[in-house]
Amino acid sequence: MADGPRMTLQTMLVLQVLLSDPAQRRYGLELCEKTCQHPGTVYPILARLEREFGWLERHEEAPADHLAEGRRARHYYLLTDEGAVKARAALDRAERSRALR
Repeated sequence: MADGPRMTLQTMLVLQVLLSDPAQRRYGLELCEKTCQHPGTVYPILARLEREFGWLERHEEAPADHLAEGRRARHYYLLTDEGAVKARAALDRAERSRALR
């Protein structure tokens, strides 16, 4: 297993939003809106960051919160402490690499 995900532009955008306030839980469609990416791009990135690398924790919204609004439950994503450190380092490396090109 690699130290981190392949740092595509899309992955970098997702990580930048998550790192803008690492203590804030974000739901998937919010990340889609903030990164201007499609769900088919963002959700696989979130799944890899959670399952393969352990950088994210995912929590499902409580039924009382979404049923009152008549919508499906949201899954909220939060960087782990270690994930935040590794994400910052990966972004720094990727940005330095892009600057050298």
